[in-house]
Amino acid sequence: MSVIQRQNSVNKIDKEISDLEKKKANLVNDIAKIEDSVARNNKYISTHLCSSLSSLKQRENERFIRRKIQKQKESAYIMNKIVYKTKIRNNENLKLQKELKNEQIQKDKNLIKIQENYEQKIEYLNSQISKTFVLKNNSSKELEKFDVFISHAWEDKKSFVDEFVQELEKLGLRVWYDKQQMKLGDSMRQHIDEGLKKSSLGIVVLSPDYIRDDKYWTKTELDGLFQLESVNGKTIIPIWHNLQKKEVMAYSPIIAGKLAVTTATNTPGEIAKQIQDLLREN
Repeated sequence: MSVIQRQNSVNKIDKEISDLEKKKANLVNDIAKIEDSVARNNKYISTHLCSSLSSLKQRENERFIRRKIQKQKESAYIMNKIVYKTKIRNNENLKLQKELKNEQIQKDKNLIKIQENYEQKIEYLNSQISKTFVLKNNSSKELEKFDVFISHAWEDKKSFVDEFVQELEKLGLRVWYDKQQMKLGDSMRQHIDEGLKKSSLGIVVLSPDYIRDDKYWTKTELDGLFQLESVNGKTIIPIWHNLQKKEVMAYSPIIAGKLAVTTATNTPGEIAKQIQDLLREN
């Protein structure tokens, strides 16, 4: 049984116990009312011993007592059901806690595996950076085939990146963009590495999707850009897309300290023109 099914089972039993407790409370209330009626009749009988109505009150009390006994039996029966249901509920809850624990253990294992893969990626990028440094000393012009490398989240293509790339290309800039450079069956890791090495400027489109915890490719690209910046002096230009300063600061204080442009006050064309001006200055 899955965790969700087990939780639903516990919730169902909890509702059954709650309904039984309400029934028991109603029975207790009924018994209290009967006892009040008997007490009133006894008071009348004690003050009207010779009254014919006293005999009626006495017979009424006998009926009340029979009803009280019946209500008490029903209450006892419901109490037994509550005890039984509570026992089943506790057993189900123990199983639920065990399954939750096992699920968390599996999640932790998967997280460790993802982290290991990520670290291997970083190690691979570092080795490629070392090769890039050697090649740059020998033939830097041969390596530089792109003006800019675009690091972005896939979710931001339609809202900004596609149009931004078009504006860059209208200005005659050579752009490494995964939508254009990669073909079906290509290795994503190999092409990203090549794009990082062969671009003179790195552009990072920071957005809520880019900085999500599960975005390992974007983190890898950003780490690679920082490494290239420290080794080869390449520049990183952040573009804030639907982000505020405090969100960028929480994600990376280093990149938050860099001079950035934002899509909140600049169109894709205006940002592309600023990038062109920067490349001309360099």
